[in-house]
Amino acid sequence: MNRIKEVLDAKGISQTELANRLGKTFNMINLYTTNRVQPPIHVLYQIAEILDIDVRELLVSNKI
Repeated sequence: MNRIKEVLDAKGISQTELANRLGKTFNMINLYTTNRVQPPIHVLYQIAEILDIDVRELLVSNKI
């Protein structure tokens, strides 16, 4: 699971803007933000760079 949608909302960045900046389709970004598809690690790093956050902020911890 990832927190891409939550971080986008907090930063005020739309899925369309992220798609444009990543060179991906809106549909692919929507799959990422709804957790239907998990982005590859290198894409997570690109998203973190665009959002100016640590990549770990995009992930949901597997520990309670």
